[in-house]
Amino acid sequence: MSEEELQDRIKFEAEQYIPFDIDEVNLDFHILGEHDHNPNQMNVLLVAAKKEIVNDYVDLVRIAGLNPCIIDADTFAIQNIFEANYDIPEEAVALIDIGAIKTSINIMKNNSPVFMRDVSLGCGQINQQIIKAADCTFEEAEQIKHSSETDKISEEEKNNITGTVIDGWCVEIQRALDFYYSMTPEDQISKIFLSGGGAKLEDFRYLLAQQTSSEVKVFNPFESLEVDDKFDSSYLEQIAPQAAICMGLAIRRVDDK
Repeated sequence: MSEEELQDRIKFEAEQYIPFDIDEVNLDFHILGEHDHNPNQMNVLLVAAKKEIVNDYVDLVRIAGLNPCIIDADTFAIQNIFEANYDIPEEAVALIDIGAIKTSINIMKNNSPVFMRDVSLGCGQINQQIIKAADCTFEEAEQIKHSSETDKISEEEKNNITGTVIDGWCVEIQRALDFYYSMTPEDQISKIFLSGGGAKLEDFRYLLAQQTSSEVKVFNPFESLEVDDKFDSSYLEQIAPQAAICMGLAIRRVDDK
């Protein structure tokens, strides 16, 4: 059917896939193209967001004196900025964002997202464990996490905390990849691009590469962008993994898809 016809039918078709009352969510969709094996069908990307959560964001932006025009999902923001910076490979690649409280996994192939999953794991786990071990504040834990010397906790204990947490990350990521492989056994993920604060942990990158047999790279959202000289290049390099989502949001335009 045409996009106009699909617009009328999407609410009815989507209801079976949404784990909430259909009237409680905002829906959008994007036609990805003709089905690979059935020319009478098409692949459609369906997106749903709870109205309550969207309204909270909209209210916050308006309180700040701004006019919200686009609401986007973080996984799509990362994919958009990835496409703006890197050549899109034909084989499957994974974009994984390790945030403070959530890890987002987006496997894309041929420029389309084919598998997405969120896991309730993140860098905040390391902070919480340091707070318990060192009896310190969150701000102090953040400093300890990135410092090689501290009198609050031994280097060995800090390394044990970090090691245990990143082991858990790798296990959950591998489970998600295994689930994807069970659906598409012919695919092999050749590269994993990491963003978020967790991407800075060298031990995590090394362990993930070992366990997944994939090349693991730190995602740089400034890779192919022209950057004004007034910006400190060393600072941009430092914050690059954590800037992926906001850079993806920044390149969105009204009425684009």
